[in-house]
Amino acid sequence: MTSKILTVVNPSGLHLRPAGVLSQTAMRFKSDIILECGDKRILAKSVLNVMAAGIKCGAQINVVCNGPDEEEALKALSKAIESGLGEM
Repeated sequence: MTSKILTVVNPSGLHLRPAGVLSQTAMRFKSDIILECGDKRILAKSVLNVMAAGIKCGAQINVVCNGPDEEEALKALSKAIESGLGEM
């Protein structure tokens, strides 16, 4: 298991478009991927769960990857989140 704390940088938070980018990125990997934000634990491969979490700009999220390709998954998700999920 590997994890990293990241800050959501896109101005409007994780609404439909960035949540879709995040979920599509997560679906490329076999590993289980969980986003932890406060007391919420969100399955990153579900765009509806990511959107429903209501994660805003500036929120600290812990990305937790567990599985055969966890290192690659964490790198890809970190890069996507840090670059604004296609909105920056």
